[in-house]
Amino acid sequence: MSKTLLSRIKPLHSRKPTCSSSYSPPHIKKLVHDTVQILTTDDKWEQSLETEFSETETLVSEVAHFVLDRIPNAELGLKFFDWSFRRPYCCSPNGLAYSSLLKLLARFGVVAEIELVLQSMKSEQVEPSRDALSFVIRTYADSGFVDKALELYSFGVKVCGFVPSVFACNSLLNTLVKIGRVDVARQVYDEMSEKDGGDGEHVCIDNYSTCIMVRGLCKEGKVEEGRRLIEERWGENCVPNVVFYNTLIDGYCKRGEVENANGMFKELKLKGFLPTLQTYGALINGYCKVGNFVAIDRLLMEMKERGLRVNVQVHNTIVEARCKHDSSATAVDIVARMIESGCEPDITTYNILINSSCKKGKVEEAEEFLQHAMKRGLVPNEFSYTPVFQVYCRRGEHCRALDLLVEMTKRGHKPDLVAFGALIHGHVVSGEVDYALTVRDRMIENGILPDACIYNVLMSGLCKKGRLPTAKLLLGQMLDQNVLPDAFVYATLVDGLIRNGNLEEAKNIFELTIEKGLDPGVVGYNAMIKGFCKFGTMNDALSFLEKMKKRNHHPDGFTYSTIIDGYVKQHNLDAALEMFKQMVKQRCRPNVITYTSLINGFCRKGDSDGAVKTFVEMQSRGVEPNIVTYSILIGNFCKEGKLAKAASFFELMLRKKCSPNDVTIHYLLNGFTNIAPAAISKEVNESQEKEKSIFLDFYKRMIADGWFQKSAVYNSILICLCQYGMVETALQFNSKFRSKGIDLDSVSFAAVLHGLFLGGRSKDWKNIIYFNLKEKELQTAVKYSHIIDAQFHGGRISEATLALRSLVEDDKPQHQEVEDRER
Repeated sequence: MSKTLLSRIKPLHSRKPTCSSSYSPPHIKKLVHDTVQILTTDDKWEQSLETEFSETETLVSEVAHFVLDRIPNAELGLKFFDWSFRRPYCCSPNGLAYSSLLKLLARFGVVAEIELVLQSMKSEQVEPSRDALSFVIRTYADSGFVDKALELYSFGVKVCGFVPSVFACNSLLNTLVKIGRVDVARQVYDEMSEKDGGDGEHVCIDNYSTCIMVRGLCKEGKVEEGRRLIEERWGENCVPNVVFYNTLIDGYCKRGEVENANGMFKELKLKGFLPTLQTYGALINGYCKVGNFVAIDRLLMEMKERGLRVNVQVHNTIVEARCKHDSSATAVDIVARMIESGCEPDITTYNILINSSCKKGKVEEAEEFLQHAMKRGLVPNEFSYTPVFQVYCRRGEHCRALDLLVEMTKRGHKPDLVAFGALIHGHVVSGEVDYALTVRDRMIENGILPDACIYNVLMSGLCKKGRLPTAKLLLGQMLDQNVLPDAFVYATLVDGLIRNGNLEEAKNIFELTIEKGLDPGVVGYNAMIKGFCKFGTMNDALSFLEKMKKRNHHPDGFTYSTIIDGYVKQHNLDAALEMFKQMVKQRCRPNVITYTSLINGFCRKGDSDGAVKTFVEMQSRGVEPNIVTYSILIGNFCKEGKLAKAASFFELMLRKKCSPNDVTIHYLLNGFTNIAPAAISKEVNESQEKEKSIFLDFYKRMIADGWFQKSAVYNSILICLCQYGMVETALQFNSKFRSKGIDLDSVSFAAVLHGLFLGGRSKDWKNIIYFNLKEKELQTAVKYSHIIDAQFHGGRISEATLALRSLVEDDKPQHQEVEDRER
């Protein structure tokens, strides 16, 4: 056994030395006292002790455990232990001596030496006492060696036949709950409960044990189970107090069950307990999440009546909730009330307001909050400046962002790594990679070296711009500055190489990552799988999927969706569906990309029914289709000549507030103009017998009135957009058509005008849409405006129709003047 201990040995616990025996004769007590005195004061204690014990009949081994219980130094204890049992003709250490040594080492947290002692005891088949084992378990648990603590706990129960002390078990339970191993903690707790004697001598479980276990269950959302545990233990060394109620209230609030939490709050008061600051804080936090400010104000008033002062953390929670659920003005009022109540806002308070304003795009307001904070003597931190930097960068106001950086420096707030990182990230997001590189140079000039995260952002921006050589150059600079690339940096390069079509070099970089001892992680494996799927080498993709699993990385939604999409593009729908089954089996939730890929697969195969069935399934599972999903289905129906179906899905996407894009409109225009009107009319009539459609109704009417197919389709699209509240989208498409030389016709004009009036923009419509229609065209617009009224307003004349009539009346005198001049 090693006799040398590190100089860093310090006591971890304030435990008092415990005697190994309740009684010892006076002469033994004196001998022990003299031995400890010699050990702590005499540099040549070995010689002195030899003399001391030569004058008595008592053996060193008989008193060693008493001495070890009183030695105030772990290193000295080890030396004494070695001297006691390594002397000539001395017997081997017994259980008492070993146990006392273990307790001494545990008090000082000397884990390495404890391990050596335990090994010696095992080889000599000596068992520790319950007290010693408990000391060691507690030390292991408090030091984070939870597996070692569990191993010793199991040894005590299964080999020695006892459960360690309640203090040791509680330390073990507490650590297990902290690291999220609640299931293991429950096993230990149940065993403690089963072995509990409840007689004072063999208490294995107490109030604190139950409280720890309840906290662990609540942490996992199992609040009801925690509540049942308290009820089961009631009266058996467990008398619930306010701490139990606080734990349950907090658990319910974190689960979003605020009414259950309020029920516990009422029960707490009925049982005669007084709510604490923690009680009110947990309940207020719960009400903040759901935005119930009436209940919050009631609790604040109750706290005031009880003389409880609301701390700044609770106030900050309320301010954050106000910002989330109400207006910033309301949050400002709360801050004013906060100051009036004698609670000074801290920098976190202002950071919440700054962040809220930035999220709403009110960056000027955010800067005002920043000024207020500094006027109150508060020092802004990275969370104060970062949101402001990001907004300016998103707006493309790079100069203002840099000015703010200079301002920050002048005020004595030296920009740190986080501030520069936010600025660089903002530039990259807005596509200004060169500006981002300039900021990187500026931060180096200021003596702040970029970290791997910043380099990763820069490389990502360069790769997306196709500037791979510059990204590689940046990697070289990074290595020159002794900044070690992490797995994310390599994953970014892998992704960039794949984007640029260089799969082989991407594989080399991936292998280099592993050679460097870095774990590529899920992100790295996903990048390579994406590359293999892009190039159609599906066997390689599956091979990497297996490698990923072997390294204990669980494939995520991106992994499975990428492989499914890869199979679909290889026209292998069966393999895609098999992979989908695996995904569901592994409890990985399919997302919109997964389902859209499958729908695309069915459409490519010509199986429209399968596509629609998948579309219905995704919605039943709570996954909302996106523009790509709808466009694939609409395009497929147009290709198959099922135009009524295409129109139906177009209207469905508008009802779901999903805006169409150029691809969607292109599919509809091509689909309806490539088939003869007579064939379309037949399908339309059959369809409308089952389901009414705005699109088909107007298309059919315009064809009957002699309009060209393209105009009929285009106007049907516009009318649908405007009636479903998407007038801005309608105006955008109209601008695109005007740029191609197609002006608003009379029906388009009526459609857009109705959309603007429906959207409450009746006063400024003349500033929004350009029109140059003659009297006859205006009359046509009025005619179709009446049709729209009949369709959507029950025949009641709308404001839009009245505006059109007014335009016709205004145009008549001008028309008469022209005719008079011609005569």
